[in-house]
Amino acid sequence: MGNAEKFLKPEVIRQVSRLDLRAKFIIEGFIAGLHASPFQGFSVEFSEHRKYSPGDNISDIDWNVFAKTDRFYTKKFQAETNLTGYLVMDLSASMGYTHRQELTKFEYGISLAAALGYLMIHQQDPVGLVAFDKKVRRSLAPGSRRSQLANILSLLAQLKPEGEADFEASLNQVASMMRHRSLVMIFSDLLADPEPIRRALYRLRFSGHDVIVFHILDEAEAAFPFEGMVLLEDNETGEVLEVDADAIKADYLDEVAGFRAAYKTDCVRARIDYVPLHTGMPFDKALMSYLLSRQARG
Repeated sequence: MGNAEKFLKPEVIRQVSRLDLRAKFIIEGFIAGLHASPFQGFSVEFSEHRKYSPGDNISDIDWNVFAKTDRFYTKKFQAETNLTGYLVMDLSASMGYTHRQELTKFEYGISLAAALGYLMIHQQDPVGLVAFDKKVRRSLAPGSRRSQLANILSLLAQLKPEGEADFEASLNQVASMMRHRSLVMIFSDLLADPEPIRRALYRLRFSGHDVIVFHILDEAEAAFPFEGMVLLEDNETGEVLEVDADAIKADYLDEVAGFRAAYKTDCVRARIDYVPLHTGMPFDKALMSYLLSRQARG
């Protein structure tokens, strides 16, 4: 792994305190990986150019490069349309959980959201931000200027996960805020009654919006690395239970698998992109899911 690509690892990004640098490092690491992979064509505006050849579409010529070099180059990949994006952050208390002193689910989510905001602004796609618990608490209207990235990063850095979330009321509020077809990117652990979440996601989708659900669990929630008698605390209620980890591990992992499988089934049915993540995973899986989704809609 190259020096840039190490910044795709959460344990490295955790040591970078400034969110603007986290976003920059994550994207630079991702692009470095793309150039060394079969997915090179997905590197969007960061892709290499090639010399113009007779028969190429003249509209693919990069006139900025021509102005600097006096030579014709075309982009290997070019998004055809600008798509408005909304980064939608779950502020519920459970997002603040971490088993070890690594990135919390919330820190992982805002690092990923910052990187996607960075990527969208560099693609000249308008992007906005919404944060919710029982209702929408903070919002930033979409924009595509470079100053928008600073606004997004500033707001993300101010957010804190606390309290409970009402997904249905909040996502319905998000749907009512959007006037045009948009790409709605939701960052959440989805630890609430699934039925209202499902209804809210379906409403967004059937209102004509494209939706990506980044389902973020803590690495310990996903893998259950505990042994012997342990105390487990409910993030929302604070209730503490003593359990035999060895006795319940298999059942617990089955429950997590079923929990994710149910969301995946519901999302596939509605043509919603579902991306299961945990806080130990490099950020490239989520970014690639975004680019694949973006290309399909371009």
